[in-house]
Amino acid sequence: MKTNEQFPQCEERYSVSDSQKLQQVTLDEVDQKLLGLLSNNSRRTNQSLSEALGLAPSTCLARLKALKDSGVIKRFTVEVAPEAMGLPLQALVSVRLRPGARHLMNAFGSELRDLPEIKQFFVLGGSDDFLIHITAKNTEHIRQFVLDHLSSNPAVAGTQTNLVFEHGHGSAFGL
Repeated sequence: MKTNEQFPQCEERYSVSDSQKLQQVTLDEVDQKLLGLLSNNSRRTNQSLSEALGLAPSTCLARLKALKDSGVIKRFTVEVAPEAMGLPLQALVSVRLRPGARHLMNAFGSELRDLPEIKQFFVLGGSDDFLIHITAKNTEHIRQFVLDHLSSNPAVAGTQTNLVFEHGHGSAFGL
């Protein structure tokens, strides 16, 4: 088995601490097309991308580097089929915090990050405070997750769980 030293790009994460830097970025039509191609398949080769865009490979690579450096591209990731991991069931759980517990939103979000069932979560404005996307073995696994990590949390006022029958993606950013 090969180590990550042989594949350093596997651990690359791109982040920009200066949000003003990101606000100053202007995406032209070529950048938008490049992002669209990468959104559909982030493992495309530079040669493939440059051919699709009608650019020289060096120009394409420079644009990609600029998008990473500016924070437009935050990271490259892989989407794993939950079924392959023995987690065939998905649910969306809405969470409403108690009004007096709003100051605990950051801590609650940090707790969610560490739970293995969490696929994604969103901090919301509106009647609910969080929307949590979880994967599970079965309905009992979901029930136990909600009881152990959400309902028992004193900051939580209520939850609502919806099973996911199908999960899809739209075209990224209208590109």
